[in-house]
Amino acid sequence: MDFTSTLTLFAQALLIGLAIAAPVGPIGLLTIQRSLQQGPRAGLATGLGASVADALYGAVGAYGVDAVITALAAARLPLALGGAAFLLYVAWGLWRAPAAQLSAQPTLSGHSLWRYFAGTVLLTLSNPATIFSFIAVFGALSARSASTSPGLVVLGVFVGSALWWLTLSAGVGRLRQRFDERWQRRVQRSSAVALAGFALWQLGGLLGPAGLSAA
Repeated sequence: MDFTSTLTLFAQALLIGLAIAAPVGPIGLLTIQRSLQQGPRAGLATGLGASVADALYGAVGAYGVDAVITALAAARLPLALGGAAFLLYVAWGLWRAPAAQLSAQPTLSGHSLWRYFAGTVLLTLSNPATIFSFIAVFGALSARSASTSPGLVVLGVFVGSALWWLTLSAGVGRLRQRFDERWQRRVQRSSAVALAGFALWQLGGLLGPAGLSAA
């Protein structure tokens, strides 16, 4: 591939990464809530976990790993159940947690950041609604490029996704000082209800007639 084709492919993949990350869902809610409560580093760690998971699924699609695709299809039901259970667990923790004390420089340990990151990787990997859409998008995009460029596709999507989470966490983090304890509590409780709703919607779609037949 020449430089122009390479740059065009990377830009297309980057835009796909932005499009994948931007819609508001469970990860977006967690990123917003943690950025407000604990600062932009906590939100960024959460979002980057989703970016890594997206890139992993993208690699499966871009490189056409049939054995992994078949295994993911077979594991659709347990993955969805595990993801919904994890969402309900996070929602319950948010509902019960006290509002954090705001400070200009929130203190976060490296362990907490890695826990947020790893938890989001697992949550994103367990979402069956995104698995095959990612595989289809990455596979189609890589098919239009030279056989040596699937890594560029994966990199572009990761960068696009990471840019979105960086922008979101930094923007929300700048507003956190405007939220007093009462508003923190409202955001926290609203996030908990929304996450529980996402979990129940996922279970409903999976355990309904269409979901069971697909499984």
